[in-house]
Amino acid sequence: MGKIISIVNQKGGVGKTTSCINLIAALGKLGKKCLLVDIDSQGNSTSGLGINKREVKHSTYDLLINDVRCSTAIVKTQFENVDILPSSIDLAAADIELVDIPERTMRLRKALATVRQDYDYIMIDCPPSLGLITLNALAASDSVLVPIQCEYYALEGLSQLMATIRQVKRLYNPSIEMEGVLLTMFDGRLNLTIQVVEEVKKYFPNKVYRTTIPRNVRLSEAPSFGMPCVYFDRSSKGARAYMELAEEFLQEQ
Repeated sequence: MGKIISIVNQKGGVGKTTSCINLIAALGKLGKKCLLVDIDSQGNSTSGLGINKREVKHSTYDLLINDVRCSTAIVKTQFENVDILPSSIDLAAADIELVDIPERTMRLRKALATVRQDYDYIMIDCPPSLGLITLNALAASDSVLVPIQCEYYALEGLSQLMATIRQVKRLYNPSIEMEGVLLTMFDGRLNLTIQVVEEVKKYFPNKVYRTTIPRNVRLSEAPSFGMPCVYFDRSSKGARAYMELAEEFLQEQ
């Protein structure tokens, strides 16, 4: 039975998608069968794994709104052990369309239940908001992984995110837990970075990964080639960091 993990932070630009595609690609390299679920209408995880969004026949929008089965929408990627449920621009309107649908927060959970047994890990790349689409992800998940950028406003909005997770736990998904907190865009030479790390560790005791993700040009370049950095330049600092994260992640399972 695959473990379902939402990669979530309503603050944009914290490395959510970069972390999602590189962690899942690293886990695939380590022999784990993985499915990435892209529920962000921007579709950056979809294109970041080399899938042309314009050629996708069925997307996560169809899972949420049109009752299309997961097995119909899943696309195999060129990367070892990695499949994807791709996104589409239609998701931009899904929050509004879900309002009138019965059991609107459980649509993704029911869809993923049909393929859960086929994977070791299912990771959901969430949009930078706490609307109905993200609620669907949280209701479907066993745990939540939160990327946090090492900068001044890092903790802004986190109390709202944690309140949402507590509400989901109370109303829809009593078993959801915190998987871990990942520090991204890390630069140990800066005093500010060290201060942010200390604050985050106070906020999330025993949940912060030892592995940190550095600022790295190759991490930024890889998506334009439709590849995770662990394939694009496996010797780069960024790729090595995500391979280390995948190993640490597996040790904690």
